[in-house]
Amino acid sequence: MQRSGIVPESLKPVRIYLGLGSNIGDRYYNLEWALHALSQKMGMGQVSSAYDTAPVGNTRQARFLNLVCEANTYLTPIELLAFVKEIEMDMGRQPGPPNSPRPIDIDILFYDNQIINTPELIIPHPRLTERAFVLVPLAEIAPAFIHPAIGKTISEMLLDLKVSVDEVVKWENKRGETCSK
Repeated sequence: MQRSGIVPESLKPVRIYLGLGSNIGDRYYNLEWALHALSQKMGMGQVSSAYDTAPVGNTRQARFLNLVCEANTYLTPIELLAFVKEIEMDMGRQPGPPNSPRPIDIDILFYDNQIINTPELIIPHPRLTERAFVLVPLAEIAPAFIHPAIGKTISEMLLDLKVSVDEVVKWENKRGETCSK
């Protein structure tokens, strides 16, 4: 029999951080729609500002709007991956080469403090330490979060970043709106 007031670990939600990006269509609307879709299966926490960023890898494409959100979920890592891929497909993302244009991209940055390395999924995201477009918004909402594999805070990783953050510009929506939970 379970004692009142104690929740088993398996029934507690897991804190996650997701990176979202869009460079096709109405980028801002795409981010808002994706946040709404995510909220259908998880409790949304903080959402960073949106940032206008240069594309990485394939630079012959439109600029991105990127943000990071925090959420709490009961989904397993594999269920979470399937859920975000479903949202991407529902929003019109087509299979293609890496770094190609897309209406939405949702990356799992962190799944609590877990380290996962399978053929299907690597968490923490393997390239987040190299990406200003991830670290700048992540530092806005979780500067003290510690990368479980590296042992550094997000703020420390941002300071160590070898690429310029000059191309990561806080986006001001002409309608005065901000991305919301």
